[in-house]
Amino acid sequence: MKYLVLVQGTQIDYEAMRGKGSPGSPAWSEQDMQAMFAYMGAINDDLAETGEIVDGQGLAEPAKIRHVGLGDDGKAVITDGPYSETKELMAGYWVLDCASLERVTEIAERVARCPQPAGAPTYPVVIRPILDGGGDI
Repeated sequence: MKYLVLVQGTQIDYEAMRGKGSPGSPAWSEQDMQAMFAYMGAINDDLAETGEIVDGQGLAEPAKIRHVGLGDDGKAVITDGPYSETKELMAGYWVLDCASLERVTEIAERVARCPQPAGAPTYPVVIRPILDGGGDI
């Protein structure tokens, strides 16, 4: 079965990763960033070796989001950046093809252990089964 595995973050977290810390999100050092990249790279390598990875990407910071909706008049309403009430957003994802929910949960637990600076916020790793086209919603 295929699963979407999501990691979350905020604009403040992206800024901290660029070295601009704030209360609740300390600045990341170059060593912190390298440790994170190495850790996530090892996960990707292992998933490629087992054949479980379909796709996986990190996403641009929330400030680069574009929302496209429809106004009452039916015309497109386009806004840039996250809504002010938005907290965590998807920061990256994997599409995995795993034999069981237990297996994808093991992978998500490994992702959750990614190294980061002391005091950095932590977010749960989200697992969403992907419907196969004929499944229930």
